[in-house]
Amino acid sequence: MIEEKQKTTEKQAEGFIKELQQEISELMRRSTEVEQLSHTEDHLHLLQSFPSLSAPQHTKNWTEVRVHRSSYVGSVRRAVAQLGETLSKEMKKLCADLELKRVQQFEVDVTLDPDTAHPALILSDDGKQVKHVKVKERFSSCVSFLGKQSFSSGRFYYEVQVKGKTDWTLGVARESINRKGPITLIPKNGYWTIWLRNENEYKANVDPGVRLSLKSQPQKVGLFVDYEEGLVSFYDVDAAAFIYSYSGYSFTEKLLPYFCPCDNDGGKNSAPLIICPVNQTD
Repeated sequence: MIEEKQKTTEKQAEGFIKELQQEISELMRRSTEVEQLSHTEDHLHLLQSFPSLSAPQHTKNWTEVRVHRSSYVGSVRRAVAQLGETLSKEMKKLCADLELKRVQQFEVDVTLDPDTAHPALILSDDGKQVKHVKVKERFSSCVSFLGKQSFSSGRFYYEVQVKGKTDWTLGVARESINRKGPITLIPKNGYWTIWLRNENEYKANVDPGVRLSLKSQPQKVGLFVDYEEGLVSFYDVDAAAFIYSYSGYSFTEKLLPYFCPCDNDGGKNSAPLIICPVNQTD
C-alpha cells in the first residue's frame, strides 16, 4: 500500500517536473528571441514580431502545486517555482526594452514655439531649451509652451530630459486649446499629460487624477502618440519602463507637444526641460 502511494506520488512529481521543464524551455526560447530581436536593424521585422513575443505566456501557478512526499520534494518545488518566476520577470523586462525600441522608430524632430510661451520663459536659439519674447499668442497664466510641429495623423515619438527638476508637466494638446486664464489639464479640455510635483509625486491628469507609483525617478521621458488609435503613452527612457497611457480617444484636430517646466521655486527647480535626440536602446 505504501509502495503504491509512493509510486503514484513519484509519477505525479515526474509529470509536474516535465511540465515545468517545458514551460522553462518556452520561456528561455522567447527570451532568446526577444534578446536577438532587440539588436536587429530590420525595423519592419521588429514591428511585425513584437505583438506575438510580448503577449503574456500562460503558465501554471507552481506555488500552489503540492506533492506529498519527503521534504526535499517541497524544496525542489519551491526552487523550480522560483526559477520560473525569475525567468518570467526577465521576459517582462526584455519585452519592456523591446516596446521602447519599437516606439522609438517613430522619432520626430520637435522644437519649441516661442510664440506660445509664458512671458517668464526664455527659449534657446535652437528651440530645444527655454528664452524670452513677448507675443500675444503666449499662455497668459500657465508657465507653459507648445512645440512648433503639429501632427494630425500617423505615429510620432520624442524624448524630453527632466533631470534635476522637482516639478514638470509633459504631454500633448489640441491646437484649439484655451491659452488664456486658468487652465485645467484634462483630456476634456484638450490636454493629455502627466506631471511631477514636489520631487516625487507623479500623476496622470485625467478627471479625477491618477497617482502614479514609479520604481525610479525618470531622468528622461519618452512620449509616443498613435493618432489613429487615440493613444498617448509615456515611458521612463533610461529604465526602459512604461509609465502611463491614455487610450481610446478620438483625435479630430492637430496635436502639439506640450511642455511646462513649472516655477523655478527659488532655484530648486531651475533645471531646464530639454528636448533630446533619441538614442535607441541597445
